[in-house]
Amino acid sequence: MGSTSTRDVSPADILAAREAGAGVVKHTPVTASFALSELTGGQIILKAENLQRTGSFKIRGAMNKLATLGAGAAKGVTAGSAGNHAQALAFAARAHGVPCEIFVPKNAPIAKMAACRSYGATVIEGGDSLDDAVVSARARAAETGMAFCHPYDDPVVVAGQATLGLELIEDVPNLKRVIIPLGGGGLTAGVAMAVKRHDPSIHVIGVQVEACAPYANSQPPSGPVLTLADGIAVKRPGEVTRPLIEKWVDDIVVVDEDAVADAMVLLMERSKLYVEGAGAVGVSALLSERAVPAREGATCVVLSGGNVDLGVVPGLIRRHETQAGRRLILFVRVSDRPGGLAQLLAIFAEHGASVIDIEHVREGVDLHVRETGVNAVLEVRGPEHATLVVEAVRRAGYDVTQ
Repeated sequence: MGSTSTRDVSPADILAAREAGAGVVKHTPVTASFALSELTGGQIILKAENLQRTGSFKIRGAMNKLATLGAGAAKGVTAGSAGNHAQALAFAARAHGVPCEIFVPKNAPIAKMAACRSYGATVIEGGDSLDDAVVSARARAAETGMAFCHPYDDPVVVAGQATLGLELIEDVPNLKRVIIPLGGGGLTAGVAMAVKRHDPSIHVIGVQVEACAPYANSQPPSGPVLTLADGIAVKRPGEVTRPLIEKWVDDIVVVDEDAVADAMVLLMERSKLYVEGAGAVGVSALLSERAVPAREGATCVVLSGGNVDLGVVPGLIRRHETQAGRRLILFVRVSDRPGGLAQLLAIFAEHGASVIDIEHVREGVDLHVRETGVNAVLEVRGPEHATLVVEAVRRAGYDVTQ
């Protein structure tokens, strides 16, 4: 590294970080988003860092950290994490041929732990919470001489994340605005300083999620944080990153959970990009008009990660289909005789409604002894089609509640 202090990262440091990641860190693509451009009236470009090695930007800082440690990493590296930092550090340690131990909290995502192990790391349970895991990792470093690697509050890591900013300068002509997910601040600070040193007129916006927005709010959240954007749910600004954010970032905005969910689905449906909640908050800010595109020139939204928890995807899709009027839920009273349900299903089929789920309900509902209740979840083409199906069921003599 060059003359990096805790409050500054030089252009030479960023160029050195690019060298440190050469051969491992991908120069990820940028792609125009016609859907977002039409919705917002601006020229929207997406930086697809979700396609990066290990699925997020974190590999940039991790590779630089390992390179600068040199002989200091001979005994290995360790960290407390249950997410993208863990995977990036494990991959970087393998690339440098040094041991890696990752401490995770109880009930950490199995898929992410499996990814760390596949990169050669040892995964150890380190307490009930992420904070406990970090304490365990620090203790392990002190005990063994391993190097503790912080996910963001380290100028070396910030320099690594800043290499993404160099790619934006090279790849996005007439760049005027950059919208970046803001968690601990390493990515936002790094990209901001890189692009604004190139052109001070470039406007940089950091985006936090309502459930955990310590840069935007004076009081950090207490207790567990439940959010789709768990990758940026950092409760306290960093000692290194906070001054950098205050110096280089023009604005900070906050988005809610509904906007995050909408952004994730839009990116899947319209851009064919699989982006985690934390990586999609920049798009959330545009959709909810918390941030607006530049009047002239390009606005680039950084999609910082793609490690989506597969368990949330069905819920996102159901929510989206319901909002779009493509999911119809009906309660119908039918005759509890042979063929009663078949007649109802025939009406659905005749009018082009696809049955997703169907359930008999006999308890907790006021029914005639010769009746049964049916909860039906149907896929329809839109609100007009839904109305047509409901009217057809009623014309057939059924008591139906939508």
